[in-house]
Amino acid sequence: MTHGPADIRSLLAEHDLRPSRALGQNFVADGNTVRRIVRLAGVDAGSRVLEIGAGLGSLTLALAESGAEVTAVEIDTHVLPVLRAQVEPHGVTVVEADALRLDWDRLLGEPDPGRPWTLVANLPYNVATPLLVRVLEEAPQVGTVLVMVQREVGERLAAGAGDDAYGAVSVKVAYWADASVVGRVPATVFIPRPKVESVLVRMVRRPRPAGAAGDVAYDRLFTVVRAGFGQRRKMLRRSLDGVVPPGAFEGTGIPSTARAEELGLEEWGRLASWAPGPDGAR
Repeated sequence: MTHGPADIRSLLAEHDLRPSRALGQNFVADGNTVRRIVRLAGVDAGSRVLEIGAGLGSLTLALAESGAEVTAVEIDTHVLPVLRAQVEPHGVTVVEADALRLDWDRLLGEPDPGRPWTLVANLPYNVATPLLVRVLEEAPQVGTVLVMVQREVGERLAAGAGDDAYGAVSVKVAYWADASVVGRVPATVFIPRPKVESVLVRMVRRPRPAGAAGDVAYDRLFTVVRAGFGQRRKMLRRSLDGVVPPGAFEGTGIPSTARAEELGLEEWGRLASWAPGPDGAR
């Protein structure tokens, strides 16, 4: 039921379509890959699935094949008629929209902890990070995310303290979800073949942020995180000068000589929430 290379090439030729470089279109043309994504996403009969950037419907068909209730979002008006013809007969709802401007409440309804949505997508690198951060911040209806992204982007999203790819966005993802790289995808399964490696990243939303990070205002926490990573080569006592009180390092037990990439979410939360009491203690 899913598309192979010959199917993708035939659809492109039949409808005089060319993959859009501006939209980062690389269509998946391998049944094993899309079924693997469905499995890793934990999608089965009765699941509610939102697919972003459905393209020609390769992954969409595998999601529908599982028995899931699928809503597919696509921005490309040239591809949309082909997508509709391929997937709507299988019960898929197709929505024409820019995923970066979606009204999540209107599309997904009220949050239902007993039946959360799963977001599945093959995302171009230029929209992957802002879209995923927006989903985590604004769409509590989504409980699980499984995305295929450029390797460097995926490693950054899932990185932990001390990892080479660790940065401010890693901390933001960790605030909202447990994230991990769960697989690699070879360039050979795409048409056209990309020049970058791809990975699969899985995120599972937390009921609430753990520890000190959950006790401090979100804006305050990430003001501190951004300041720390804004000058990541500097020790925190310098990069956070004027951002946290002078006694914060001693008060939290975090060395002032540490650098941003050494601190995990819990430590960032302690720094951001620390304030001295009347006697100088917290």
